[in-house]
Amino acid sequence: MTAARAKDKRRLSLGDILVNGALVLLVLFWTIPTIGLLISSFRTRFDIQTSGWWTIFPHRDWVTVEQFPVPADIDRSGVMGIRGAKGTFEQFREGVTTPDGNYQLVWVGNRRAGSMEVQENKWVVNWGFTVDNYKQVLGGQTFQIRQPDGSYYTEPGTNFVGAFLNSLIVTIPATVIPILIAAFAAYGFAWMNFPGRRTLFIMVVALLVVPLQIALVPILRDYVRLQLNGTFLGVWLAHTGFGLPLATYLLFSYISTLPRDILESAFIDGASHFTIFMRLILPLSMPALASFAIFQFLWVWNDYLVALIFIGAKPDVQVLTMRIAEMVGSRGNDWHLLTAGAFVSMILPLVVFFSLQRFFVRGLLAGSVKG
Repeated sequence: MTAARAKDKRRLSLGDILVNGALVLLVLFWTIPTIGLLISSFRTRFDIQTSGWWTIFPHRDWVTVEQFPVPADIDRSGVMGIRGAKGTFEQFREGVTTPDGNYQLVWVGNRRAGSMEVQENKWVVNWGFTVDNYKQVLGGQTFQIRQPDGSYYTEPGTNFVGAFLNSLIVTIPATVIPILIAAFAAYGFAWMNFPGRRTLFIMVVALLVVPLQIALVPILRDYVRLQLNGTFLGVWLAHTGFGLPLATYLLFSYISTLPRDILESAFIDGASHFTIFMRLILPLSMPALASFAIFQFLWVWNDYLVALIFIGAKPDVQVLTMRIAEMVGSRGNDWHLLTAGAFVSMILPLVVFFSLQRFFVRGLLAGSVKG
């Protein structure tokens, strides 16, 4: 019996190791690109174009320690011997390592008028960090950037402040409005008796399978008639309508599991449905409310399609996703600005998620267990 228990423990420990190892790998696969994005957002344009973000960690690389002119008395069309290294012009252009392996010689320039760089293999780190990327993205400032050859490059800025505020204006009401409406509807479906309650609830749940894309054109036509297209009110209503089915179903699953005794006691004391909803249901439903708030906030904040169709691409109403997409099209090679802009768009969703994460799992499990 003891041997069987020991075998079960070994089997259990092996299973734990496999599960934990798989989780660690998943975390690394998700975290490493994010770390690279953050590091790149603080690197200069030249560093991003010439080296990877991982070069901030100690690594061995060739560092120029000396430069001298190519000897004039050597045959530049054949195999040349320079300071113990032998090779053709093409090989020296790529770099030829000396016999001891500690140095390499690199030909700089053309075949007739060139110079040699002596590079030593050293442990180096690339810590050229700067906050100018964020100043350009957030403030739209124009910078004079000094290139390695001594010349200066004028870098125009990209102002994200207006787009950031527009995203807040769109996201906050589009998160709060469906939560309030869905909470009232979920309470009615869970605790109020009225004709057609079951049929209406089935219709609401059925809306979950309706693709978002097929509703865009009819809604846009109605918005044009009502002159709501291009306004924040139009996108608020659109996000509210698209988010209500999930919100109602999620909150109903939670509210319907609340203890009936509490509500019956409140009814006996003379409380109305509105009083019970405001004083009991909302405080007790905080996990489910917070869980849906995370989903809705992230969806609206990262939305591009709905905002593009119902708001448009005017600079004064552009949201953050539209501004980033525009920058990708116009400045696709400026990775130092793209990474900074991407991380600016990530900051607020991360704050919201970590602020509400203690409710997240409880809200996802809402209604899954009774008793």
